[in-house]
Formats: sequence, C-alpha cells, structure tokens
Amino acid sequence: MSSLTQSAPKPASFVGGDPRVSGWTIGALIVAAFASLPILAILVSAPSGGLEALTHLAETVLGRYIGNTLLLMVLAGALAGIVGTGCAWLVSAARFPGRTFFAWALVLPLAVPAYIAAYIYADLLDFTGHVQGAFRAATGLGVGEYWFPQIRSLGGGAFVLGIVLYPYVYLLARAGFAAQSLGQFHAARSLGAGASRAFWRVALPAARPAIAGGLALVLMEVLADFGVAQYFAIPTFSTGIFRSWLAMGDKQAALKLAAIMLAFVIVLIALEARTRAGRTASKDGLSARSDDPLIQLSPLGKALATLACALPVLLGFAIPAAHLGWLSMSDVALGAAGDLWSYARGSLWLGLATAIACVVAAILLGFAKTRSASPLTRGAIRVSTLGYALPGALLAVGLLAPLGAIDGTLSRFVRDTFGYSGGLILTGTSAVLVYALCVRFLTVAYNSVEGGLSKIPPSLDAAARSLGAGPARVLTRIYAPLLSPSLAAAAALVFIDTLRELPATLILRPFNLETLATRTYRLASDERLVEASIPALILLAAGLLPVLLLTRTGKR
Repeated sequence: MSSLTQSAPKPASFVGGDPRVSGWTIGALIVAAFASLPILAILVSAPSGGLEALTHLAETVLGRYIGNTLLLMVLAGALAGIVGTGCAWLVSAARFPGRTFFAWALVLPLAVPAYIAAYIYADLLDFTGHVQGAFRAATGLGVGEYWFPQIRSLGGGAFVLGIVLYPYVYLLARAGFAAQSLGQFHAARSLGAGASRAFWRVALPAARPAIAGGLALVLMEVLADFGVAQYFAIPTFSTGIFRSWLAMGDKQAALKLAAIMLAFVIVLIALEARTRAGRTASKDGLSARSDDPLIQLSPLGKALATLACALPVLLGFAIPAAHLGWLSMSDVALGAAGDLWSYARGSLWLGLATAIACVVAAILLGFAKTRSASPLTRGAIRVSTLGYALPGALLAVGLLAPLGAIDGTLSRFVRDTFGYSGGLILTGTSAVLVYALCVRFLTVAYNSVEGGLSKIPPSLDAAARSLGAGPARVLTRIYAPLLSPSLAAAAALVFIDTLRELPATLILRPFNLETLATRTYRLASDERLVEASIPALILLAAGLLPVLLLTRTGKR
C-alpha cells in the first residue's frame, strides 16, 4: 500500500499548494487585468486637462456634489445603523411576540431596489399623492395652509435609502451579537450593571466591528446610488457623472468626478476590510442559549419591541410591495404590459450572458486559489473582486474612456485589412455592457463558488488522481456534481443583480436594448408609475431570492 501511495501522481489541487506561478495564476491575472481596466483608465485619464478643468469643477458643482454625497451617506448611514443595530439587539437578546417572524422578515427590504422605493414614496407622499390628498380631504386645509415634509429632497432620499439598506447592518450586527460571550454580559449584570448599561458598555463595543462592516456596505450602496438621487433631484457624484457624460458631453469633467468618487470607494473598501479583520466568534455566544433571554421585557416593553421591529418591515417592504401590487391591477397597468415581453427579453438574455461569464471567471479564480499559494494569485483575486464596491456610473465611464481608443484602432485595422467600413465595432454594443456587469458582479459569483470549493476535501481529488483519473474526468465526475448547487446559486444571484442594475445599463446599453430596470426608470421619470408598476413588481419579486438565501444562511 505504501509503494502504491508513493508512486501515485502528486495532485496539484491541495489547498495552499504550489507557490510557483502556474497556469491558474496566469488565468487569475488575466481576469484581474480585465477587472482593473476601468479603474486604471480613470486613474490615467483623470490628470488630462490639467488643473483648469478641476478648478472649473471646484468653482461650479464640485462642492455641491461632495456636500450632498457626504450628507446623504451620513443621514442614510445613521438611519440604517440605528434601525439595523436596534432590531438586531432586540431579536438576539429579548423575547417578544413575533420575534421568530421578524428574525427573517427584517431582511425583506433588501428585495426592494432603492429607486423603486423612491418611486413609491414619491407617489404616496407628494402634494398630489394619496397621503396628502387624504389629509386635505380630512382636514379641509388647502394649498399653503399646512406643512408637510418634502419627500423629493435630500432628507427624503436618505430616508428611502436608509429604510431599504438597513438589513446590511441588521445581518452583521445580529451575527456580531450572536458571536459574543454570554459570560461577559452576565458578569456585567452580576456586578450591578443594568440591561441598558450592559448593552452600551459590553454588548455594543464587542459588536462594533460587525456593525461598522454593515455600515460600510450601506455607505457603498449610497455612494453608488443613481436612481434615488436622480428621481429626487439630488446632485451627487453618480448623477453628476451621468449628467457630465451624457447630457453635456463633457468627458474630462466626468472622468475627474469619477476619480474623486474612486477615492471615496477606496476609503470605504479599506474600512470594510479593517472591520472584517476585527470580527471574532465566541464558543458560548448569545445564540447558544436561544431560550434564555438576556433582557426581560415588561408587557409594554414587549409591545414596543414588536412595534420597533414591525415598522422597518412595513416601511421598507410591505408598503412598497402592496402599493405596487395595487397599481399593477389597474387597467392602465395591464394595458401597458402588452409589450412586457419585449423588454423582459432584453433583461433575460443580458442576465444570462452576464451570469455565464461571471460563473466561468469565478470558477477560474476559485481553482486558482485552491491550487496556488502564490501572493500573486491572492492579489489577482483581490483585484478581480473589487468590482462590487464600484458604482455603476464609475464603471461605465471607466470603460468608455479607453474603449474609444481601442475601438478606433480596431476599426482602422478591420477597415484596412478586410475593407469593412461600418464604423466603430465595440462601442454601443451589448458586449461592452456585459463586460461592465461582469466586473461589477464577479464578486457575487466568486463568493458562492469559493464557498463551494472550500467544502470539497482535497483528499477526493488526490484519491481520484492516484487511481489514474485525468483532470477532465476529475472535473466532470467530482467537482461538477459537488459544485452544482454553488454554481446555480452564483448564476442566480448574478442574474438577479443584473436585472436590477440601472446606471451602468443606462450609460452603456445599445439604443435598441430595453430592460425591466431601464423601462421602469423611463416610465417613472415621465411620472407614469402606474404603467411602470408591473416591471417594477417583477424586479421586486426577483429580489426575494437572494433575501431568502441570506435568511437561510443566517439560520445556519
């Protein structure tokens, strides 16, 4: 037996294996090169134009873009942090009616795209909306005789973003509370600290890295937002890039705004990475004794806890979903759905193409990680998976900048070699849009594939190779069946994210391509929300799949 083992071919799939540069490492480097192209293009192109262009921006719109973006991030982050942390603590430490339901229902607002929530709340809370109309009818007050908060404002945008993004904080804060030591909390209580003081002095500081990580994700989403800011007329970096490039044709201004926006992204990525390193788990966490509440609530306290957990679900999911459902049953909505298939088809093929490309690249990166311990491989994977933190508008501008030069060279070569004179070859095609979406959503596919690969013992590969199975047979007979759930999840998540992506699709799509997201945006921008209700409802329903997967993962 020992001689057989010694003579068997040495497998190359051990985790943390050969540190030398291998074919897998080269493949990972190629993926990283494509993924980093938009970032490099922005960094290289931004200095062009000298200080004059930057000075012009500083004297006109730059201060307003920076101020509005920062204020939107602060307000939305504060709302998401308070709601997410408070609900996570109640669900983790207390017992009250509906706790089991709210433990998973508090994640539901993630299914609602922020721009769709903005359309709904504008329709409800505007002067001509249902709420103010009912208020005037009930009170008899007329125009100018009462005060009502403006939903189409920076504060309104912060409310919409905060109420649909707080689940990022909720999920990580709940995991942070569940990973804490019961002994520390009980020790504080035994020393005379009340429940409130023990929370502020023990539980909250221990969960701070997890909460900060959730806030970093919220701030990334707020920075990347285009739909809410555009609809509520809030000048931010995303709307400024869109306006500079498409409306004004000012390429240099768009690139400089993208470069400044990239600096914000880098700070948030560093914050998220730092908080991830600080998250630790305890063997006797809060989840270890789910029947033993840490804090005892009075009957009134239980009622207030139920209300506190019900309001975010109501405002973030139930009201938008119910209002869309009500609008979609009208004759106008049903009549507008006659051409639903024409733009649903665009979403389907775009989602499928992006999902397939992302899964293939994720498989390459996943195998590169398991088969090479090279720092070069780890760096390539890190660069390749930065795209999810990059706003869609930034990615689009970063791709369009070098694409013009590449496309011009390619079209001249084709014209001189083959006599083709049909103009630019790549610009304005779906291939560029798929490329941008792959850069943005490769992280989603990679996380799923890498999680599946980590569950496959290296001994399976080693045993198959020792019995003479070649790489192709090992891949089809071992890895394909075991990875199929992870690959399906990766493809589904990328597909859904592609359906909901708005800014990159708006900037890069061909003129003849309409998707569910762009159709919803165009109709809502024309104040035709009833006609947009059915495609918006489809996008909301599609968003339920990743929420259900998150809930299932949280239970595990």
